[in-house]
Amino acid sequence: MRLGEHAYTVEVEWTGARESGTTSYRSYGRDHVVRAAGKAHELAGSSDRVFHGDAERWNPEELLLAALAQCHMLSYLHVATLHGVVVTAYSDAPSGVMVEDGRGGGAFREATLRPRVVVADASMLDLAHEIHAEASSKCFIAASVAFPVHHEPVEVVAS
Repeated sequence: MRLGEHAYTVEVEWTGARESGTTSYRSYGRDHVVRAAGKAHELAGSSDRVFHGDAERWNPEELLLAALAQCHMLSYLHVATLHGVVVTAYSDAPSGVMVEDGRGGGAFREATLRPRVVVADASMLDLAHEIHAEASSKCFIAASVAFPVHHEPVEVVAS
């Protein structure tokens, strides 16, 4: 591997074979687990309920949104440090729209991140808002998707 390249591996194991496997579209479960070496916990996954999955398990679409939100947050915290913006709390409530193509597939049309950033001082509010663009440009996940990722940030001062 070259300098600056990073490799990632995970394991995905299907656990929904039931009695007859994939003998029909409704005969099998969509349950699976996602693991990675060195991780303390595995993720319990399934497909979205609309696709005959288990609504109590994470689906790939939710995990994609989570990855976008996590990546922006981590990039934002890094950029905030570089610019002297003291962030004391951060949360996000991302959403996304996936559109089926009528052939059994589809794609995300867009995602919207809604970060709520709490800063230490009112003098930091404007800069705290401005640096979302820089954070977005540094987010590896956002740079890797083929749909627009919008941002609707809110910045407030710690009380």
